[in-house]
Amino acid sequence: MKLFNRKRNYIPIHIEHQISEESDSPKVPSGMFTKCPSCKRSIYTKDLGQDKICPECGYAFRMPAKERVSLMVDEGSFEEWDKSLTPENPLNFPGYEEKIKAAQEKTGLNEGVLTGKAAIQMQPVVTCVMDANFIMGSMGHVVGEKLARAFEKATEEQLPVVVFTASGGARMQEGMISLMQMAKVSSAIAKHSAAGLLYITVLTDPTTGGVTASFAMQGDIILSEPQALVGFAGRRVIEGTIKEALPEGFQLAESVLENGFIDRIVSRRALAETLGLLLKMHS
Repeated sequence: MKLFNRKRNYIPIHIEHQISEESDSPKVPSGMFTKCPSCKRSIYTKDLGQDKICPECGYAFRMPAKERVSLMVDEGSFEEWDKSLTPENPLNFPGYEEKIKAAQEKTGLNEGVLTGKAAIQMQPVVTCVMDANFIMGSMGHVVGEKLARAFEKATEEQLPVVVFTASGGARMQEGMISLMQMAKVSSAIAKHSAAGLLYITVLTDPTTGGVTASFAMQGDIILSEPQALVGFAGRRVIEGTIKEALPEGFQLAESVLENGFIDRIVSRRALAETLGLLLKMHS
């Protein structure tokens, strides 16, 4: 069957219907817009800029570790440590190797934390940057090992440490081995502190679980980006346990600051300058 159309020649009905559908719903190129998880508005992706900040509400989007290093440290100063360390599957957890491989391809990292020596505002420092894109920044045995080694080297070289946290907590595929990293990293931090050296943590969205329960809250100075999720157990778990609704903004950095667990909330655009000043004051 054919349909007569005055504007063009005879067109098969199924093609006419397809043309109509396509014209009624134009396609938006993938990645052109990004939805802000805070204000829920669709933002023209280019408007986020290099620092990935929502122009409407100021929310700091999650940032890959390599991009954060480029943004925070002095150009050309970063010297990566322990790049060759790669995770194994100590408990033979089904599908874990495939998950690790997919995360490595996605992020270009061997594991969920980038460690090394750098300079921030011309102040020498050891920095560790977690990446939420690598299995939600979860802490497995290699993440713990890299962090512990970073603090140990910082102690040897008498350098301060700045850690940017971003994690869903301990990595469930590694069970107790993952939980052991909390104690291992905390021990290295204690030795660094005993040597009289400065440790600064910068909490980014999200910082939760075993990471919050260990090194994220052990900094001499604890900073946070605005509206970062900071907590231990998730909101639904807590509400299910206490059988009560939690207040609006619960576990956001602003609420955690009010309750005295954070020293200051700093905009991402001011972070490098703030860190440089703190490092200089304590050098």
